Amino acid sequence: MLGRVLVTGANGFLGRHLVEELVQRGYPVRALLRPGTAPPFPAAWAVEYCEEDLARPVNISHLTTLAKGCESIIHAAALAQVNPARNPEVALVNLGGTENALLMARQAGVSRFVYVGTANVFGFGTKSEPGDETRPYAGQRYGLDYMDSKLAATEVVRRVVRAEQLPAVLVHPTFMLGPGDAKPTSNALLLELYRGRLPGYPPGGKNYVHVRDVAVATVHALRMGRVGESYILGNENLSYREAFRLIAGCLGVAAPRWPIPPGLATIYGQLCDVKTWLTGRPAQLNVAMAAVANDGHYFTAQKAVAELALPHTPITQAVAESFAWFKAHHYV
Repeated sequence: MLGRVLVTGANGFLGRHLVEELVQRGYPVRALLRPGTAPPFPAAWAVEYCEEDLARPVNISHLTTLAKGCESIIHAAALAQVNPARNPEVALVNLGGTENALLMARQAGVSRFVYVGTANVFGFGTKSEPGDETRPYAGQRYGLDYMDSKLAATEVVRRVVRAEQLPAVLVHPTFMLGPGDAKPTSNALLLELYRGRLPGYPPGGKNYVHVRDVAVATVHALRMGRVGESYILGNENLSYREAFRLIAGCLGVAAPRWPIPPGLATIYGQLCDVKTWLTGRPAQLNVAMAAVANDGHYFTAQKAVAELALPHTPITQAVAESFAWFKAHHYV
């Protein structure tokens, strides 16, 4: 019989897909939700629920109780916020939450701890020479608490693996698209394109992956992969021009026609920062986001394909499924 898996961040975009994948494979699941969160899964799934805010100080005995009877933990809880660029809450969730999850795993003596990070903790590359798990962090140039905190959390996991032999595997998704993005987060890009709110395309690009592929490889990491190793979970490297054209084609709308020069993007980001300072409310973007958009964040997932059997669903399918979900839930 498969052992029970505790999933943190279970009601998030990736978390929902993780729980569904685990249930379909016959794993008993305990979903960790923030206090006050309504149970998000069908009753037929027989998911157990527990509540805790891992971003806050937690009693050790309570952490032990949360994971009692669980064979493994998938730590997917995170705050993927980049606007504003600096936000103490991001570090509390991403670093403090990971430290508490690690403490919970050690107290429970789990056989596998799967940490969900981000590919941005590695150095990115070009399309011809994409970044991989060996490249050092290059995100310090942006001044984003999200990237910096995810790097710090990754380093904490690695340190515990070395010092205490925690049986951990680290997975690092790229930019996820697909159905079920309720907030929405990454899939908000589709809505912006559909509504014609993107006048042009920046010079950079990124790697895209179907969220369900990420869930599959993450669940595989419970039994596959090497302890202490990191795996980038990605698929297609696309410039923003290519990605916007692909997405617009799937949505049946016109793609943005005009390139946005890097200098103009930077100036607009600076103006947005001024607006944020004057109003106290985040503007459309910030100078850090503009800097990210000017760069090509391209990665290879060959290691995850070889060792975690990462599937590669076409990004056109991810876009189609995401937009169908948005329409079914009255976002458009």
